[in-house]
Amino acid sequence: MSEPYVHINTKNEIATIEFFHPAHNSLPGDLLAKLTNTITEAGNNDEVKVIILKSGGDRTFCAGASFNELININDAETGKVFFSGFANVINAMRKCPKFIIGRIQGKTVGGGVGVASATDFCMATKFAAIKLSELNVGIGPFVVGPAVERKLGLSAMSQIAIDANSFYEAEWARQKGLYTQVFDTLEELDEAVQKFAENLCSYNPEAMKEMKKVFWSGTEDWDNLLAERAVISGRLVLSEFTKEKLKSFS
Repeated sequence: MSEPYVHINTKNEIATIEFFHPAHNSLPGDLLAKLTNTITEAGNNDEVKVIILKSGGDRTFCAGASFNELININDAETGKVFFSGFANVINAMRKCPKFIIGRIQGKTVGGGVGVASATDFCMATKFAAIKLSELNVGIGPFVVGPAVERKLGLSAMSQIAIDANSFYEAEWARQKGLYTQVFDTLEELDEAVQKFAENLCSYNPEAMKEMKKVFWSGTEDWDNLLAERAVISGRLVLSEFTKEKLKSFS
């Protein structure tokens, strides 16, 4: 695999959405837009009862924002548009009337932690450590912060946001509520995800739709909130500090 993609495969009322990028499944703007649209379309498809969200490959689930795109942001509006990509994915997941199961096979960084946090039920392997690295490059997890805080709580979110150089093990993430279960192998994870998705398909779709509304109550302002957060990130990415940091990573 070398070309980036977002694929969807629907079988037996389960829609499996898979994204991939050769740079550790990082998410440039075009992939974020495709992911947003694909999640929205699956949510509106009456033939779909449950969604599985996964990434390609067997190592990193998602490395977050594309460094190449970050380096090339030269004005605040471009920055806002880029960071709005993550906001749009999270809001699409929030508004989707179907339960979204996250399948996290490996390490997850920055925006990837936000995507995992926006799933409704998330399973992982023991290799799926998480890191909010944004402060390390002079930005901050502003856009994904609300999703991470909702799932892990303010204390845990602030801990990993401040300790921006450290990976936190999958078991820590399970204890804090991000992952429901942690498996030793990818095969065990895939078997559990599939079995769980099939079980959900036996439930009343209307009941699941109403429950999802309940679970996400209190987030009705996220369209505006995450857009405002994208403006902050778009401004900070222009700082000399961030520009120099990004160059050192490239």
